[in-house]
Amino acid sequence: MRPVIPGRGPSVAALLAAAFLAGCASQNTPTLTPAEVEAARLAAAIAARTPPPIALNRGVAEAAAVYSAFSRDMASLEGGFANPEEIQAALRRGSAYDPGQISRGLVAYASILALQSPEFVTGVRSMANDTAARERLVARIVDDPAFASTLPGADAAAGLVMATLSADIDALGRAANAIENDAYAIQARHDPRRSWAVTEVRDRAGRLEAAKVASARTMLPSAESASRLFSAAHSGGGALPVSGAPRRPPHPPAVVNALALAALAALGYAGENAEANTDALQFDRVSQGCLSSSKLNLFQCLAASRPNYEDMFCLGRHIVRDLATCSRGAAMPAAIVTVSDVVPTGPPPRAAEPIVVTPVPPPPAPAPAPVSPRPAPSITEGLNTGPGRAGAR
Repeated sequence: MRPVIPGRGPSVAALLAAAFLAGCASQNTPTLTPAEVEAARLAAAIAARTPPPIALNRGVAEAAAVYSAFSRDMASLEGGFANPEEIQAALRRGSAYDPGQISRGLVAYASILALQSPEFVTGVRSMANDTAARERLVARIVDDPAFASTLPGADAAAGLVMATLSADIDALGRAANAIENDAYAIQARHDPRRSWAVTEVRDRAGRLEAAKVASARTMLPSAESASRLFSAAHSGGGALPVSGAPRRPPHPPAVVNALALAALAALGYAGENAEANTDALQFDRVSQGCLSSSKLNLFQCLAASRPNYEDMFCLGRHIVRDLATCSRGAAMPAAIVTVSDVVPTGPPPRAAEPIVVTPVPPPPAPAPAPVSPRPAPSITEGLNTGPGRAGAR
């Protein structure tokens, strides 16, 4: 069987025409001077050593905008609901999130916070002097995201991330306290809201189903917020009003991935053509698992809740507080319990022996001197000492 030829080669006439045109082009090309050749060589060398501009795709900025907006919205909630509809409106706002989307947004937001550190951006970009070195560094970060935590300026970037997220988490905690405390206060007899607070929630099954439907929807980012974060990511640092003391590793997984994502962006390798890497780094098992469990607890709470004040508790505990708890567990370092080093000591001291003090016995009392019995008086002596005799003297 003869082999199948996909296409016919160029004709002899076509080859001759191409050669003629190439010769004409070479004749029209001006000859460069040695100085111009050297200048071109230097320009090419400088271009190879100059890193590309910071590049972060818009998907990361949009994910960050979703998390940031939702966190701030939940932190703005507080107690003092005036009627049952206000409680249900807050529940609709709080239940309308997908755990995976919020988890990814947490890492994305943290990566943009890391890019606000000029020390980190400059330090990462200084690690590679040419394209080959940059590609090796990118491959190392993709293979081991924790390596980004060791790059110059990573401590400063981690400090910005943790300080900013900690402030947001504390705000969520205060909101949760206010809502949960109000759920108890509204039951007091002197509270004028008690009359409706103790009545049963209207359409309990309907509001539970609505919460489940809302949880399955994708949250859309604010165009203004996404643009602001996108611009801040490409600013080279300092575009967002954040601050924080440096934090040394080890870091929680969410912060590790955020630093790796920011490092790729600083090298110019997290743009629109690098979504595979940026999507993988936004996955955080800790926060996603925590938020998924929280959503199930919310559904169970709403299913069991009957009076309106119990819906307030579901809102405060399983939406606002759980968001704070899951964010803290993913992005804040766990408490470390330490013990002092072993200090060698000599032999144990000799046990003290009790000292028995024997009291000195008192000196013996002197024996009484013997007294001789007085002889009985004679009859004459008796008469002389009688009453009559005494009066005569």
